[in-house]
Amino acid sequence: MLVDFQQHYTPPELLKGDTGKVTVDLDRDGNPNYLLNPLLSNLAEHVRVMDASGIDAGVLTCGMGFDQPDLATCRLINDRMREAEQAHLGRFIGMAHVPALKPAEAATELKRCAVELGFPGVVIGSELQDQPLDSEMLRPFWKACADLNLYVFIHPLPRVIQWGRMDADDLGRMLGWEFSLMTAAVRIINSGLLDELPTLKIHFSHFAGGIGRYLGRIRGFQQRGKWGTAQVPRHGREPQKPFDHYLDHRMFYDIAGWAGPDHAAEWGADWVSFGLDELAFSQLVFATDYPQAVREASEVAAYTEAVRGLGGNGRALTAGANAEKLIPDLGRRLAARRPNPAQAKA
Repeated sequence: MLVDFQQHYTPPELLKGDTGKVTVDLDRDGNPNYLLNPLLSNLAEHVRVMDASGIDAGVLTCGMGFDQPDLATCRLINDRMREAEQAHLGRFIGMAHVPALKPAEAATELKRCAVELGFPGVVIGSELQDQPLDSEMLRPFWKACADLNLYVFIHPLPRVIQWGRMDADDLGRMLGWEFSLMTAAVRIINSGLLDELPTLKIHFSHFAGGIGRYLGRIRGFQQRGKWGTAQVPRHGREPQKPFDHYLDHRMFYDIAGWAGPDHAAEWGADWVSFGLDELAFSQLVFATDYPQAVREASEVAAYTEAVRGLGGNGRALTAGANAEKLIPDLGRRLAARRPNPAQAKA
């Protein structure tokens, strides 16, 4: 069972931009923000691309809901996710979208999504309204997710980091998004959140921003005594167990994150190859980032085949390795699209 853990969908009534071509949303300072792609709302095309690539199901999230403070908008997105599941049985798995910084509203909508809509997880940005994910303001959100057994998918923040040196060359999306993911991962571990909530499962997009390539430096600076921060507020934090324990056992990572759509097979395979060497294979899941990083069926198929060609672990990922660790009832969800044997004979 091959599940694409990162597919983007925007309900038609929320889709911005030119419906005839791909454009880009700019923030108030003129920096590129979110890609406005007509394919975001085209579920039939999602299915066609999955069929051409051998992908059984896609996990859907909506960029407008990553850091959405308005409950009504979140509910609309969630309802449309459920409609997508029902319209294409067994092909899509919806994720919850909630105003995470509003504890009462978030808890109510999380429960509705888990119990009534049957979603397995919830998506948030790597920063929420300028708050880091280890903020005390988010503790009720994290606890509600753990209590409901919802895994949390962390996508790069739905804007660019407000650092003046990123005001050119599309650096906010190119590098800023990935720095934000790495920062969130380190802060979550050192905050003790995963110690407080031992059943909480967190899925980071893009190999957590390629965090594996920085692990030597991160491990070094976790030696608080050596670097003089052991007694410094905020900078001397340490979790209960060694840092790598959380990387290798408590957090999951998808393999999307290269820049597309061109060279999907070549660059995508290079990106995944690095990630396979850097992080525990037991924590990795397959993802394409369709229709943002890749947009054509041929590109998705080429990328999927390139991952499969990376050896045993690549083949395992494209066979659905680790998917049920995040979605335990995955078989039941996908069985919905299999033909009834009696009907097939008829």
